[in-house]
Amino acid sequence: MRARKVRDISHRASAPHSQNPSVFLPCYPVWRGLNSLLASDSIGLIMKPAIEPVQHEFLIKDFKTESGVVLPEARVAYGTYGHSNGAGDNAVLLASSYMAKFQGYDWLIGPGKALDPSQLFLISTEMFGNGRSSSPSNTPEPLHGPRFPVTTIRDNVEAVYRLLTEALHVHHLAAVIGFSMGAQQAFQWAVSYPEFMDRIVATAGTAKTYGHGVVRLEGQIAALTADENFNGGEYTAPPERGLQAFGTVWTGWLLSQEWWRRELWRNPATPDLTFEQVVQRYSTGFASVGDANDLILQMRTWQKHDVGGTPPFKGDAEEALRSIKVPVLYMPSETDLYFPLTDARYEAPFLSQCNLVPVPSLWGHTGGRGSNPADATFLNDHIAAFMDDRAHAP
Repeated sequence: MRARKVRDISHRASAPHSQNPSVFLPCYPVWRGLNSLLASDSIGLIMKPAIEPVQHEFLIKDFKTESGVVLPEARVAYGTYGHSNGAGDNAVLLASSYMAKFQGYDWLIGPGKALDPSQLFLISTEMFGNGRSSSPSNTPEPLHGPRFPVTTIRDNVEAVYRLLTEALHVHHLAAVIGFSMGAQQAFQWAVSYPEFMDRIVATAGTAKTYGHGVVRLEGQIAALTADENFNGGEYTAPPERGLQAFGTVWTGWLLSQEWWRRELWRNPATPDLTFEQVVQRYSTGFASVGDANDLILQMRTWQKHDVGGTPPFKGDAEEALRSIKVPVLYMPSETDLYFPLTDARYEAPFLSQCNLVPVPSLWGHTGGRGSNPADATFLNDHIAAFMDDRAHAP
């Protein structure tokens, strides 16, 4: 068996740059709506994108999901930045995270950042269930609401493969980059289409959802569905109490224990802000973020993910990881409670070319998507170097 090339560049989670509370950026991408809510309440500053993408939609007729259910019309919402060059070798796929819209990678895009649209053709996609791509909330009967099929990460990858090859005529990618559930997609791309890209970048996400992650998500689903107004998914108005309970549980896992102990939510611009207000605003913000069935659908997608389920691996995630041919930049957040660093360290040795670079952040899961300036700089620097072929070999 070939020796696996794993470069593990670890940092202390208590590094000084991780402690900077001077700018509060609650940037978990499901929360573009929640970000606006928090900003309007003066919790902190929300950075606006320097470059706006062009919005598109791709339609697939009779899309068969892994569950066997056929969607008569499957829609994939996506955005593009920049243009394809003549050689066709500058396309980068940005795979979306939980409930995210295609603007979820603003922290990585622009002049002076890792991805410059003047040089690259960036395609940022939205997963099934986010409310704009095909979802329980926007699909006609008989597949509306709770009858919408549970889609998998592989379903999402297959739909985007068709988008790339049929609509955009992209037959090779310089990279697939993903945060959180986007990282799950990046790993799946490298397993399903091992020669379709030159490299992948996975931040704060793993190639499989392990047992603890399944249980955590089940707790959040239980909190939401306990509201009697949820009515088995047949609600006629948003189950607001369930959504708030869901948001409270979600908040408890989003950031690190150290983040809360050090009160990094404090901001000099809002000196009167209290702990209770922070928790309340996180918790209630979900009521306006997404449809309850949509939220649950993407959690089911998250729970089911396992690259080992890809034919022909028969449930063997380790063999699926060994099949990945391209270099991998693997960047877990050191304090992530969703996708713990230990899971990334377990998976990395099965990858033939892996740079394991933990993000030295106190910002928990959000540290994997630049939720504060120091983390954003760390991610951009390492991803830019990796894209430039300077960091492939240990």
